[in-house]
Amino acid sequence: MAQGFMLFETAIGRCGLAWGAGGLIGVQLPEVGPGATWARLRKRYPDAVEAAPPAEVDAVADRIIDLLAGGRDDMADVALDLTVVQPFNRRVYEIARAIRPGETSTYGQVARAMGEAGAMRAVGKALGENPWPIVVPCHRVLGADGKIGGFSADGGAATKARLLTIERARVNDVPTLFDLDFSVAPPKGR
Repeated sequence: MAQGFMLFETAIGRCGLAWGAGGLIGVQLPEVGPGATWARLRKRYPDAVEAAPPAEVDAVADRIIDLLAGGRDDMADVALDLTVVQPFNRRVYEIARAIRPGETSTYGQVARAMGEAGAMRAVGKALGENPWPIVVPCHRVLGADGKIGGFSADGGAATKARLLTIERARVNDVPTLFDLDFSVAPPKGR
Protein backbone atom coordinates (compact mmCIF):
# COMPACT_ATOMS: atom_id res chain seq x y z
CA MET A 1 0.00 0.00 0.00
CA ALA A 2 1.36 3.41 -0.96
CA GLN A 3 1.47 6.23 1.56
CA GLY A 4 -1.59 8.46 1.66
CA PHE A 5 -3.04 11.26 3.73
CA MET A 6 -6.42 12.83 4.41
CA LEU A 7 -7.83 15.90 6.15
CA PHE A 8 -10.98 15.98 8.28
CA GLU A 9 -12.85 18.47 10.45
CA THR A 10 -13.01 18.15 14.24
CA ALA A 11 -14.26 20.26 17.15
CA ILE A 12 -10.80 21.85 17.43
CA GLY A 13 -10.20 22.39 13.70
CA ARG A 14 -8.94 20.53 10.64
CA CYS A 15 -6.79 17.51 11.48
CA GLY A 16 -5.00 15.05 9.24
CA LEU A 17 -3.96 11.40 9.10
CA ALA A 18 -1.14 9.85 7.10
CA TRP A 19 -0.90 6.11 6.53
CA GLY A 20 1.21 3.45 4.89
CA ALA A 21 1.34 -0.32 4.64
CA GLY A 22 2.17 -0.76 8.35
CA GLY A 23 -0.61 1.47 9.72
CA LEU A 24 -0.73 5.14 10.62
CA ILE A 25 2.53 6.98 10.07
CA GLY A 26 1.26 10.28 11.42
CA VAL A 27 -1.50 12.40 12.90
CA GLN A 28 -1.57 16.14 12.32
CA LEU A 29 -3.36 18.47 14.72
CA PRO A 30 -4.79 21.75 13.38
CA GLU A 31 -2.47 24.51 12.27
CA VAL A 32 -3.33 28.22 12.41
CA GLY A 33 -4.00 29.32 8.85
CA PRO A 34 -6.13 27.88 6.07
CA GLY A 35 -4.18 25.27 4.18
CA ALA A 36 -1.49 25.07 6.87
CA THR A 37 -2.51 21.59 8.06
CA TRP A 38 -2.38 20.32 4.48
CA ALA A 39 1.02 21.98 3.95
CA ARG A 40 2.40 20.46 7.17
CA LEU A 41 1.28 16.97 6.12
CA ARG A 42 2.89 17.41 2.67
CA LYS A 43 6.14 18.53 4.30
CA ARG A 44 6.20 15.72 6.89
CA TYR A 45 5.18 13.00 4.40
CA PRO A 46 6.44 14.00 0.94
CA ASP A 47 5.79 10.51 -0.48
CA ALA A 48 2.15 10.50 0.67
CA VAL A 49 -0.63 11.33 -1.75
CA GLU A 50 -3.89 12.95 -0.68
CA ALA A 51 -6.44 10.19 -1.20
CA ALA A 52 -9.63 8.60 0.03
CA PRO A 53 -8.57 6.60 3.08
CA PRO A 54 -8.90 2.86 3.50
CA ALA A 55 -11.82 1.89 5.75
CA GLU A 56 -9.65 1.36 8.83
CA VAL A 57 -8.10 4.84 8.51
CA ASP A 58 -11.51 6.41 7.92
CA ALA A 59 -12.70 4.71 11.12
CA VAL A 60 -9.74 6.24 13.03
CA ALA A 61 -10.74 9.70 11.75
CA ASP A 62 -14.29 9.11 13.05
CA ARG A 63 -12.92 8.05 16.42
CA ILE A 64 -10.70 11.15 16.65
CA ILE A 65 -13.69 13.35 15.75
CA ASP A 66 -15.66 11.72 18.57
CA LEU A 67 -12.78 11.98 21.06
CA LEU A 68 -12.26 15.68 20.32
CA ALA A 69 -15.98 16.24 20.86
CA GLY A 70 -15.72 14.79 24.39
CA GLY A 71 -15.82 11.04 23.73
CA ARG A 72 -13.84 8.59 25.87
CA ASP A 73 -12.06 6.35 23.31
CA ASP A 74 -8.52 5.41 24.38
CA MET A 75 -7.56 4.52 20.77
CA ALA A 76 -5.15 1.88 22.11
CA ASP A 77 -6.03 -0.57 19.34
CA VAL A 78 -5.23 1.77 16.42
CA ALA A 79 -2.49 0.24 14.21
CA LEU A 80 0.65 2.39 14.11
CA ASP A 81 3.68 1.90 11.90
CA LEU A 82 6.23 1.82 14.71
CA THR A 83 9.12 1.44 12.27
CA VAL A 84 9.09 5.24 11.89
CA VAL A 85 10.32 5.80 15.50
CA GLN A 86 13.34 4.88 17.61
CA PRO A 87 13.11 2.02 20.17
CA PHE A 88 13.25 4.37 23.20
CA ASN A 89 10.40 6.44 21.79
CA ARG A 90 8.39 3.26 21.12
CA ARG A 91 8.63 2.35 24.79
CA VAL A 92 7.50 5.85 25.81
CA TYR A 93 4.57 5.70 23.39
CA GLU A 94 3.49 2.25 24.63
CA ILE A 95 3.27 3.61 28.18
CA ALA A 96 1.53 6.81 27.07
CA ARG A 97 -1.07 4.81 25.14
CA ALA A 98 -2.11 3.14 28.41
CA ILE A 99 -3.20 6.52 29.87
CA ARG A 100 -6.98 6.62 29.54
CA PRO A 101 -8.97 9.70 28.50
CA GLY A 102 -9.51 11.96 31.51
CA GLU A 103 -6.43 10.59 33.28
CA THR A 104 -2.91 12.03 33.35
CA SER A 105 0.59 10.91 34.20
CA THR A 106 3.89 12.76 34.59
CA TYR A 107 7.17 12.63 32.69
CA GLY A 108 8.72 11.12 35.83
CA GLN A 109 6.04 8.43 36.14
CA VAL A 110 6.54 7.43 32.51
CA ALA A 111 10.32 7.28 33.04
CA ARG A 112 9.88 5.12 36.16
CA ALA A 113 7.46 2.81 34.32
CA MET A 114 10.23 2.28 31.75
CA GLY A 115 12.68 1.42 34.53
CA GLU A 116 14.67 4.60 33.78
CA ALA A 117 13.75 6.94 36.65
CA GLY A 118 16.21 9.65 35.60
CA ALA A 119 15.00 9.85 32.00
CA MET A 120 12.29 12.53 32.43
CA ARG A 121 13.86 14.88 29.88
CA ALA A 122 14.32 12.06 27.38
CA VAL A 123 10.65 11.11 27.89
CA GLY A 124 9.67 14.74 27.24
CA LYS A 125 11.83 14.80 24.10
CA ALA A 126 10.26 11.56 22.84
CA LEU A 127 6.76 12.92 23.45
CA GLY A 128 7.72 16.11 21.62
CA GLU A 129 8.64 13.94 18.62
CA ASN A 130 5.39 11.94 18.78
CA PRO A 131 4.11 11.52 15.20
CA TRP A 132 0.65 10.41 16.44
CA PRO A 133 -0.74 13.05 18.85
CA ILE A 134 -4.18 12.10 20.14
CA VAL A 135 -3.68 8.41 19.20
CA VAL A 136 -0.54 8.39 21.35
CA PRO A 137 -1.90 10.79 23.98
CA CYS A 138 1.21 12.81 24.76
CA HIS A 139 -1.08 15.61 25.96
CA ARG A 140 -1.94 13.44 28.99
CA VAL A 141 1.65 13.56 30.28
CA LEU A 142 2.34 16.50 32.57
CA GLY A 143 5.24 17.99 34.44
CA ALA A 144 5.71 17.51 38.17
CA ASP A 145 3.00 18.94 40.46
CA GLY A 146 0.44 19.12 37.65
CA LYS A 147 2.37 21.66 35.59
CA ILE A 148 1.14 21.47 32.02
CA GLY A 149 4.61 21.04 30.48
CA GLY A 150 5.36 21.53 26.82
CA PHE A 151 3.41 20.53 23.75
CA SER A 152 4.78 20.51 20.21
CA ALA A 153 1.49 21.07 18.36
CA ASP A 154 0.47 24.50 17.11
CA GLY A 155 -0.68 26.53 20.10
CA GLY A 156 1.69 24.72 22.47
CA ALA A 157 0.59 24.44 26.10
CA ALA A 158 -2.74 26.18 25.36
CA THR A 159 -3.63 23.40 22.90
CA LYS A 160 -2.56 20.78 25.44
CA ALA A 161 -4.76 22.41 28.09
CA ARG A 162 -7.67 22.52 25.65
CA LEU A 163 -7.33 18.80 24.91
CA LEU A 164 -7.22 18.00 28.63
CA THR A 165 -10.30 20.18 29.20
CA ILE A 166 -12.20 18.36 26.44
CA GLU A 167 -11.34 15.08 28.20
CA ARG A 168 -12.28 16.52 31.62
CA ALA A 169 -8.84 15.53 32.91
CA ARG A 170 -7.69 16.35 36.42
CA VAL A 171 -4.27 17.99 36.42
CA ASN A 172 -4.13 18.59 40.19
CA ASP A 173 -6.19 18.14 43.36
CA VAL A 174 -8.10 21.42 43.05
CA PRO A 175 -11.79 20.63 42.41
CA THR A 176 -13.25 21.70 39.08
CA LEU A 177 -16.81 22.31 37.96
CA PHE A 178 -16.81 18.75 36.63
CA ASP A 179 -16.32 17.50 40.20
CA LEU A 180 -19.32 19.27 41.68
CA ASP A 181 -22.01 16.81 42.60
CA PHE A 182 -24.68 19.27 43.57
CA SER A 183 -26.94 21.82 41.93
CA VAL A 184 -27.27 25.48 42.82
CA ALA A 185 -30.74 25.53 41.26
CA PRO A 186 -33.60 25.82 43.76
CA PRO A 187 -35.46 22.59 44.48
CA LYS A 188 -38.51 21.95 42.34
CA GLY A 189 -41.83 23.13 43.76
CA ARG A 190 -40.61 26.34 45.45
